[in-house]
Order: sequence, then structure tokens, then C-alpha cells
Amino acid sequence: MLVRCAYLWTPTRPFFPRQKSFVLDQNPTEPTVQVLPRENSERALASRNYHNVTMKALILVGGFGTRLRPLTLSVPKPLVDFANKPMILHQIEALKAIGVKEVVLAINYQPEVMLNFLKEFEEKLGIKITCSQETEPLGTAGPLALARDKLVDESGEPFFVLNSDVISEYPLKEMIEFHKSHGGEASIMVTKVDEPSKYGVVVMEESTGKVEKFVEKPKLFVGNKINAGIYLLNPSVLDKIELRPTSIEKEVFPKIAAEQQLYAMVLPGFWMDIGQPKDYITGLRLYLNSLRKNSSSKLAVGSHIVGNVLVDETAKIGEGCLIGPDVAIGPGCVVEAGVRLSRCTVMRGVRIKKHACISSSIIGWHSTVGQWARVENMTILGEDVHVGDEIYSNGGVVLPHKEIKSSILKPEIVM
Repeated sequence: MLVRCAYLWTPTRPFFPRQKSFVLDQNPTEPTVQVLPRENSERALASRNYHNVTMKALILVGGFGTRLRPLTLSVPKPLVDFANKPMILHQIEALKAIGVKEVVLAINYQPEVMLNFLKEFEEKLGIKITCSQETEPLGTAGPLALARDKLVDESGEPFFVLNSDVISEYPLKEMIEFHKSHGGEASIMVTKVDEPSKYGVVVMEESTGKVEKFVEKPKLFVGNKINAGIYLLNPSVLDKIELRPTSIEKEVFPKIAAEQQLYAMVLPGFWMDIGQPKDYITGLRLYLNSLRKNSSSKLAVGSHIVGNVLVDETAKIGEGCLIGPDVAIGPGCVVEAGVRLSRCTVMRGVRIKKHACISSSIIGWHSTVGQWARVENMTILGEDVHVGDEIYSNGGVVLPHKEIKSSILKPEIVM
């Protein structure tokens, strides 16, 4: 099973380093793109339709997902539900939407589980999914060298690379045009942050997008843009990567930037790394807000709904509930009468009994929350956890298949 990925969404306003005007050939059988004589055409698209080319993508699936335990004790991190579908499916669907035909999963943990699960979607979406398995952790660049034969073909076209736990509006089509317009070797997506001192900052020319350097956790302000974990790379980039544990952010990209071949596109819309519970909940808020702007018909409506709420059509909600804001309720869930939910995810097959209250928490698959129970402060219930009636959980992290009979008064792990 071969997988190639590409992200796509229709973002608001993409960033282009140089403004170009394009016209389409009027011959419907051989559509081409021409650059008008406003600028040199050396680096522009050759006279052909780029989207007729079969593109590939590699998703960095990563390792054990320890930051999202106990959820990742049941499934690999990319299969953890986010907004009622596995994280990785958001990315694969976005890639499919822009014409990516093959996706490679760079993985070193439970590859059989991943591939067996994705086989259904491979057929449904009409996209090939394959696995490149590491025998040892290879960092963020080594997996590209390992998967070289899967990514490079005679077309010589660039390929996407994505981090599996990044959620955004995936402006992949715009990234293709950006990459072709600057003519460099690699494009990275960057996003603006409020506190750049916590991150590695990308210093770039604002007018062209050319990356000058990277500064790790700067004490003095040098910029507010960070790597968003979405790349479009020419095959020649693979010649710079050795088959060993390597960091693409700290070793490969600085070399390409020094050669003035690395460009950065500012990501429109929201962005979040949802690889840990607090950021997962924040990412859900941002994602639902994006749905409100771009596809509001997918959100729930009614007198019992407050703000942005996503409810699977197979879920059942009782009388007198108040749901929202920023809630996702998965398939087959049962929410009984008088329940209050806010800023939380309720995964597939969960039952929430009468008058329970859940906020800022994640309720894992097939769990139960008892009557008048109160669950809050980043409580994470693993799969098949059962919280008794009138129990209070203040930040409890509960491993799968447990029964909670006494309150959790302060954040702790329940083994």
C-alpha cells in the first residue's frame, strides 16, 4: 500500500514573494500556464499544467506519542481522533484534495496498525498509502533519506513533507504556486506566534520570503515567525541528507538557507501542534472557529448549542443539555439529559450520564461519565474508563480500562 500526501484547503489570502500574472492557455486539451512579460520567466512554470503531475508526500508519523498518553496507549498518535476523525486523516484528505496520489508514512511504531486502519481510506479516497519503517529513530530528516526511492521518480517534481500532529487550513495549492514562483530548492511554511522566545525563529526577507537564518529561542526579538512543519522540497534536497538520525530543522534547512535556496511562506489562517493535551484543546477551538468561517453547515445548531460545536450525526443528545463552546462529540455517543459540556472532546462510543459536567478535558473511546460527575482541568480519560456517579476529577490522567470510584482532587496519573 503506497501513500503520498498533500495538504489542501482553500485559505484566505496566500503570501507570494513576487506578484506575477498568469494566464491559462485556451486550448482545453492542453492547458498551460504562461508568465506574462512583467518579470523574467526563467524560474516560472514551464508551459504545462502543474496539477496534471502526480505528486507525492511524506508524513512524519513519529514515535510513541508519549505526550498524548493515555490515548496513545490504545492507538498510535496519528490515529487519535481530532474533531471526530483521526489526526492523520485531516492531512491525507487535504493532500488528496490538491491532487496528491501517493502518501508515504515515515513510521517506527506499530506500522501494521496504521496501515490496516488506513487501508479503508486508501480505497475510499483513491490515494495510495505506503509505509517506510525505521529500525531506529532517525529524527526529522533521516526518514526522508530512508524513503528516497519512494519519493523520487523520473518526473523530478517536488514532494510535500508534513508533521503528523500539525493541524491547520493546509494551503497546499498556494504553497505549490509559491514554490514555483521563487525557483529555490525548498519551501517551508511559517506561522506567526505571540511569544517567539519559546521557539526557533525563522529570520526571512519580508519582500521575497528568502530565509536568512534560524535563531533558537532568541532572547532579543529577531522575528515572530516559526516553522509550521509543512514543507515542499525538490528531490535535490535528499542529496543533502545522510541516512542517520538527523534534524531537518537544525541541520538541513540551515545549509539550504546558507545557499540562498530556502524560502518561507507565511501560513494563512490558524495553526497548532496538537501533540499534547493542552494544545489539542486549543487546536480544537481554532479548528472549529475555522469551520465557522469556511464551512459553517458542518457545525451543530439549536437552543442547546453555545458557540462552535461539532456533533456526529449518530450521536444522541438528551433534553436540557447545554453544549459548547468548542466541543466535539463523536460517533455513537450518548449524552443524557441535563449534561453540560464545554471545551472538550468526547470520542466515539462515550456515554455521559444525567447532569454530568465536563470542561477542558478529553474523554477517550467507549468511556462512561456517571451522573452528577464533574470532570475538568485537563482531565484525560483513556479508552474504556468508567467514572462513577458524583465523582470529581481535577486534572486526572486515567489509563485505559479503569474504574474511578473516588474523586481525583489534584492532577495525578491513575494507573
